[in-house]
Amino acid sequence: MQDRLVAHHRILGIDPGTLLMGYAMLDVEGRKTDLMFFDFLDVRRFDGQYARLQQEFFFIQKLIDEHKPTCLAIETQFVDKNPQTMIKIVHAQGIAIAAALSRDVPVYEYSPMKIKMAITGNGHSTKQQVADMLARFLHISPQNMPSKLDATDALAIAYCHFLQLGLPVLAQNGAKDWTTFAKRNGLADTASTTPNQRLIAALAKKK
Repeated sequence: MQDRLVAHHRILGIDPGTLLMGYAMLDVEGRKTDLMFFDFLDVRRFDGQYARLQQEFFFIQKLIDEHKPTCLAIETQFVDKNPQTMIKIVHAQGIAIAAALSRDVPVYEYSPMKIKMAITGNGHSTKQQVADMLARFLHISPQNMPSKLDATDALAIAYCHFLQLGLPVLAQNGAKDWTTFAKRNGLADTASTTPNQRLIAALAKKK
């Protein structure tokens, strides 16, 4: 574990999508964690699915070439009632993975439920709840939050991988999950019986 604590990690998180692709970069040095950037790529102006996938492929390669991540973390196991939607998302996942492998960057996959569990302690949290927790963990001001949740989804994926490394959060009173965060910040609400309810109660108290 000691070797993992002192190692340098630069994590590229990708939230695959056919119209909007979220991306984020976390830099980890020992116990220090820096958010380099997070945003989304809008490929809706390109005509056709394959042209959009091509733009995503080249964009990820460019991110890798410019910022030299040590790994890529990506959301997988997407499930949708519409088979055509699932197929398109799988294509986007494959493009992101192929771009990383073309640059010899290791790939780590996480399911949506695992990502939510890692961030909030509740695998059924909403995207907004995940975004709110990330803002608190990483001290992101409201004006610096991107307009689309695809960006915070990508950051959640990168942050989930960060937690899998066994590395603690840098922030004062930091925590690796919602339960620890709530205890350290005195936010436990005995009247709330689920992580989701405790999260809502905590956010209300912090406003």
